[in-house]
Amino acid sequence: MELLFEKSRSGRGCDLLPPLDVPPAHLMEGMGRETPLDLPELSEVDLSRHYSALERRAHGVNNGFYPLGSCTMKYNPKLHEELAALPGFTGVHPSQSPETVQGCLKVLRLAEELLCEITGMAAMTFQPAAGAHGEFTALLMVKKYHLDRGEAGRTKILVPDSAHGTNPASAAMCGFTVVNVPSNPQGGVDLEALRAAAGPDTAALMLTNPNTLGLFDPNILEITQIVHDAGGLCYYDGANLNAVMGVARPGDMGFDLVHLNLHKTFSTPHGGGGPGSGPVGCKDFLRDLLPAGHVEEGPDGLELRDPAGTIGSVKAFYGNFTVVVKALAYILTLGVEGIPQAAQGAVLNANYLREQLRGTYDIAYGDGPCMHEFVLTLEKLKKETGVSALDVAKALVDQGIHPPTMYFPLIVEEALMFEPTETESRETLDQAAEVLKAIRAQADTDPAALHAAPVTTPIGRPDEVQAARHPVLRYRPPEVRP
Repeated sequence: MELLFEKSRSGRGCDLLPPLDVPPAHLMEGMGRETPLDLPELSEVDLSRHYSALERRAHGVNNGFYPLGSCTMKYNPKLHEELAALPGFTGVHPSQSPETVQGCLKVLRLAEELLCEITGMAAMTFQPAAGAHGEFTALLMVKKYHLDRGEAGRTKILVPDSAHGTNPASAAMCGFTVVNVPSNPQGGVDLEALRAAAGPDTAALMLTNPNTLGLFDPNILEITQIVHDAGGLCYYDGANLNAVMGVARPGDMGFDLVHLNLHKTFSTPHGGGGPGSGPVGCKDFLRDLLPAGHVEEGPDGLELRDPAGTIGSVKAFYGNFTVVVKALAYILTLGVEGIPQAAQGAVLNANYLREQLRGTYDIAYGDGPCMHEFVLTLEKLKKETGVSALDVAKALVDQGIHPPTMYFPLIVEEALMFEPTETESRETLDQAAEVLKAIRAQADTDPAALHAAPVTTPIGRPDEVQAARHPVLRYRPPEVRP
């Protein structure tokens, strides 16, 4: 596919900008470019066809089944997009005085109240721009909490071996030492290993429940108690909240802090780099550590105040505001009955698809029911046929299905993690099951065809190592290429 620069023809163009209706601004002397700006020259039809062609090459929830485990890629109502695009939300500036943006501040305040009710927290910030950013923010609060108490020796973060990879990365970025806690044979946290790891140097435990195996840990209250008894805090990774929202609250499980992925759980589409939102909630004893700019009641209405012991700002202004608008619209649309129904639907769909595949594929930790997602292990299949988890994932692409998460969690060999979400119909799940069964049968009869998949896409199997180590991120004209 040609790039816009390659489609460019000298002298061709289209007039897309309206006439100037404000006085022109001129750059200060010496601030202009030394060489002319190099932009492609195209007609409007060239532009339209180019971006339509790009759209056809992308796969999203509007195109087909997207069971990306641990990422909650569910369909999001278009109504919420329209609400977030209202001029009263998009036409404001973050530097406006509080009295001129009371409606926007009310959105933040109401969203905080409802999300705190869902999670069992007392206060929340919307500054973090994504889930990992929320982890980082929460750990900064953990660090300051212990330093303020004169416990600088609490330098270790406990992280289960089934955790999201961003958990240990965030802990390391905050200067903590990461301690890996193994899983027990049932896929939950090994309690004895946790007791051995927890101690006077423990700052916090990072945990998601249900975990990345799609399992709700039955020992969760004992887990958080062990950490609290050691003087540490308990942090809840909200990546899997879609399975329990409105049914079970992290705060009631013993967690002191939580981050949410509004761009996964609450009707704010993600993928392609954003925008995201990873708000952080906390119990009341930690609210003074929240980032700067928290919405509070003032004498003349709502205003933004810095908490007394704030960790400072973690992002410019107050986060991705219109993402919060969409999340609030989702919560108000579903209401107190709809939120738990969505979670129950996600759990039902995951168990339905898993049982459809039982006997065809091996299920990791598959003795009891799962929550919102489940993990297949293709270790035996690869040994018997040579067909890997990657091969199956690529074969799904040829059938119009986005691959599930591959090779994660790391404690499962040849892992494929499926998360159907609540927005998929029974017919879609039946079709996906039939496709996966057909791929499994093909592994016995024609494994070479699976090694070659996908064959219907513009790109088959790129060299992923080269793409990661030597990415080409911008266009260079032929005359300046090395």
